[in-house]
Amino acid sequence: MLIKILLVLAALVAVFLIVAAFQPDSFRVERSATISAPPAIVFAQVNDLHAWQEFSPWAKLDPEAKNTYEGPRAGPGAAFAWSGNSKIGQGRMTITESRPNELVRMKLDFIKPMESTSTAEFTFKADGDSTLVAWSMSGKNNFIGKVFCLVMNMDKTVGGDFEKGLANLNTQASAAARK
Repeated sequence: MLIKILLVLAALVAVFLIVAAFQPDSFRVERSATISAPPAIVFAQVNDLHAWQEFSPWAKLDPEAKNTYEGPRAGPGAAFAWSGNSKIGQGRMTITESRPNELVRMKLDFIKPMESTSTAEFTFKADGDSTLVAWSMSGKNNFIGKVFCLVMNMDKTVGGDFEKGLANLNTQASAAARK
């Protein structure tokens, strides 16, 4: 009887690992929103990493996090590193490309709770007196990432944070536009 139980458990583990192996090799999460401000103002908020904490949905999860900045204040080479509680972990983001009023692309290096590298992008398109902003994150899934995605949906988990961040960005940018 014990041998049968062990064989069933081994078969279940094998099926789980096989299913994980066939998960997608990459992921992409994207959300968009219309921001009540012109592209130049919205772009400036995202392109300046010192302004990031004002709209980041993760900043409020650990107000005691240690944040450091390197390089220029904004644009390519600007970097922001954080180290906080288990809700935000530890990592670093660096702006790798910046086209005024069009695009900000960042390299995201997550250190804790799990090491990974992703790319985040913000795109900006004028929409009358407003701006359509799309925020995306994409990356590769190694085997551990594939297993992780079996029990956690990246789109639902990170997508909700993007929606909060875009709402915060709308508040911040629309206030700056009124000044």
